[in-house]
Amino acid sequence: MRKLIAYPLTVLYYICFGITLVVFHPIQWFAFNVLGYQAHKITVDWLQFFLMRCLNVLGTRFSFNNPYQIPTGVPLIIVANHQSMYDIPPLIWYFRKHHVKFISKKELGKGIPSVSYNLRHGGSVLIDRKDPRGSVKAIEGFAEHIRKNNWAAVIFPEGTRSRNGHPKAFKTKGLLTMFKHVPNALIVPVTINNSWKTLQYGKFPMGIGAHIKFKVHQPIELKVEKDVSTMIGTIEKDITTHISV
Repeated sequence: MRKLIAYPLTVLYYICFGITLVVFHPIQWFAFNVLGYQAHKITVDWLQFFLMRCLNVLGTRFSFNNPYQIPTGVPLIIVANHQSMYDIPPLIWYFRKHHVKFISKKELGKGIPSVSYNLRHGGSVLIDRKDPRGSVKAIEGFAEHIRKNNWAAVIFPEGTRSRNGHPKAFKTKGLLTMFKHVPNALIVPVTINNSWKTLQYGKFPMGIGAHIKFKVHQPIELKVEKDVSTMIGTIEKDITTHISV
């Protein structure tokens, strides 16, 4: 019965989702080309808010648990597990004062209204997974922008999303590159739960009634850490031990 109800709700969701992307695309273009970066950023932030409201159509709820006062004016490296594309709008929205940027595959840089435009123009970086050397260079340049502008970079060290909530082993190359080029960063580990349930049946119908939870762990000052490998292991443990499947 639950899956049956999901069919009409998914149709309604996709209508809302599509309208939101189409409406925000020209708004983004105008903000970026006429008003500048700050106006574009505000537009992108509110896009995420409305994308989250679209998910409410499916009965999706969001909880964001952050007991820490994370300062602005310093670069952040947000390290999180990855369960679905629906991890992204809440991360941008809840961390919006930190100017959240992403490392994304180049395929997402075209064809998706609003989303592709933001990835190309909003400060994120698009990489070619088939070109490891070029990807490292792109991440190095991205890291420099994060450092200079005191933005926040989101890293999903698993490399790909978990389709059932179970975490995959962390890949450290991207993390180490970011750490090297943003040595004054504040590392913010985040555990994401239940995002995978939005796609538990696939893209049609979508899962309904998911309660997507974000838990922020104790931030770590990169500059005071001597053993980076041990630190990465600690971060991975903090994140994965709080995943509930």
